[in-house]
Amino acid sequence: MYDVIIIGGGPAGLSAGLILGRSRRKVLICDSGEPRNKRAEQMHGYLTRDGLNPLDFIQLGREELLKYDVLVESRKIVEVNYADKHFEVIDSSDEKFYSKKILIATGIADNLPDIPGLESMYGKSVFHCPYCDGWEVRDKKLAALANGKAAYVLGFSIKTWSSDVIICTDGISSMRKIDTEKLLSAGIKIYTQKIERLEGTNGYLKKVIFKNGEDIERDAIFFSSDQYQRSTLAEKLGCKFNSSGSIKTNNKQETGIEGVFVAGDAARDMKFVIVAAAEGARAAVAINIALQEDERNQVKKYLHKKKALH
Repeated sequence: MYDVIIIGGGPAGLSAGLILGRSRRKVLICDSGEPRNKRAEQMHGYLTRDGLNPLDFIQLGREELLKYDVLVESRKIVEVNYADKHFEVIDSSDEKFYSKKILIATGIADNLPDIPGLESMYGKSVFHCPYCDGWEVRDKKLAALANGKAAYVLGFSIKTWSSDVIICTDGISSMRKIDTEKLLSAGIKIYTQKIERLEGTNGYLKKVIFKNGEDIERDAIFFSSDQYQRSTLAEKLGCKFNSSGSIKTNNKQETGIEGVFVAGDAARDMKFVIVAAAEGARAAVAINIALQEDERNQVKKYLHKKKALH
């Protein structure tokens, strides 16, 4: 019986594992090996680790946990059941594990725009977060791939990093007239043509080719698209979600389901590596306090039973 099983071994899960390991808890981290930023060459915005490869960051985290006897295994968890005040966790090989608490840190995934050539450039010259990758393409020819309100917001956002910004709506624009006027007045041109493909070399964008035969040179694209929960475990357990699809938690990362905690991208709109790690640490403290409370209650029950027998 583990004190805690952490489902997801990214920044949130590993950070939680570190705090719980240092709290002398018996911890198992199960990771399917699918971090959101695995295609990125570097991660940014994490103090002392800015520019590190995301997979190297994960490896460093795993190595740090060894001295605290935190077990990290490559497993995809497919089912979690609660009964008799403990959790039964089942992986894809039908192997079962048991714990007193669980932390879901499975993160989210992006729906990539369905444009030929885009997927091979994702992480090198096609990005979803200007705060993560805007500095590396500063003062270059940039495009915001989005429509509607998202195009307006993203277009103005990446203007912070370059004066040469266009918007590609990949079809008829759904932006409000007033938003269109503001973008144009800021020097941001809007291309409503359907995109045929992206052209480039070794993952680095050179041109956006439109279906009408036109093209425009660009060095990088930032896109806005839907995201989805990488795991359905929280939904199956009855956790509630907000309008953006994130799992609802309180300020202790509690979900409202007894013993179930969530941390990282799955629970927040601010989806930075450093924020995910911080949430993992906060969840770990809350979990340890909950375990301490359980232990105190067990002692009280034992003493009460002992007193009754005498």
